[in-house]
Amino acid sequence: MAAVIVKGISKQYQAGSPVLLPLDMCINSGEFFFLLGPSGCGKSTLLRIIAGFVKPDTGTVSFDQQDITHMPPERRQATMVFQNYALWPHMTVYENVAFGLTTSGIKNPELDHSVKAALETVQLGGYDERRPTSLSGGQQQRVALARALAVNPKVLLLDEPLSNLDARLRDTMRVEIRRICKERSLTAIYVTHDRKEALSMADRIAVIDNGTIQQTGTPEELYNRPANRFVASFLGESNFVSGTLLPCKKGETVVETAIGNLTSALQMPEGNPETTVLVRPENILLGSGVAPNSFDAIIEGGVFLGETSVWNINSNGCRLTVTELGARQRRPGEKCRFSIAPENVVLLV
Repeated sequence: MAAVIVKGISKQYQAGSPVLLPLDMCINSGEFFFLLGPSGCGKSTLLRIIAGFVKPDTGTVSFDQQDITHMPPERRQATMVFQNYALWPHMTVYENVAFGLTTSGIKNPELDHSVKAALETVQLGGYDERRPTSLSGGQQQRVALARALAVNPKVLLLDEPLSNLDARLRDTMRVEIRRICKERSLTAIYVTHDRKEALSMADRIAVIDNGTIQQTGTPEELYNRPANRFVASFLGESNFVSGTLLPCKKGETVVETAIGNLTSALQMPEGNPETTVLVRPENILLGSGVAPNSFDAIIEGGVFLGETSVWNINSNGCRLTVTELGARQRRPGEKCRFSIAPENVVLLV
């Protein structure tokens, strides 16, 4: 395992159309780190620069303080798991996993031990003589992962490895990939556009948009305290309400909004009094009239989803989405009372 340090990395494939603007990033040794963002944001390009498949226009990449920016991919001790598995169909599972070892000159008995250990790690012991075409998508992804692990890399790179799997199998493989990386104390960098993958698996996440890192932090930090509107909306359902900061007592932040005056437990940086308030749908409590932040509203509609219901409410012309656990039946036009705890009123610059 190795710490990965990216400094000033930028890239453009076409003049005047940068894919990555100069960015810095530090990934700790043994950390499961995610690059999260929409398609075309630059996350896969950044991963390929770290792998050595793409040359950056500016900046450096270091593993454990060793500059590897101009080192060829095969010497970096970084292996990639691809979205499409990239298995050789004419080779057996054993031969696929052994491929990187044999090209490095590793021979028996070390080769045999490494291949079988990698297959056991991904729970494919006994599949040695099977062909990739006879395996399910999840099993093929495990073979690709075993091939990457067999060479004992310093850094494991994963480029949307679960996007070709069905939803149920993705859930299983998320648990397996994290288990394997943590058991081996691997430094892993995982690219995805799926927020659920990132939130459920990552130690830390870098949210990328338009070639820049918008925010880096733990899943909890990013979800509960996003730095801006893009991060907030990309990581989950959001209610945004425009407001103006009011003069208030020390230690208290009050925002004037269309709903009413919202008290926040968070401090707003000094500067422009205009702000945007973020409230997650699950943090709005219906049927509660406890001050502060308690207001009247009307139910406009809703959707029953089993264990939860999603309601659309209107409070003084401001429309909000509410997620309610174990909800009772509510009807359009029904009046209700709702409240928001001050710690859940997040202020965005």
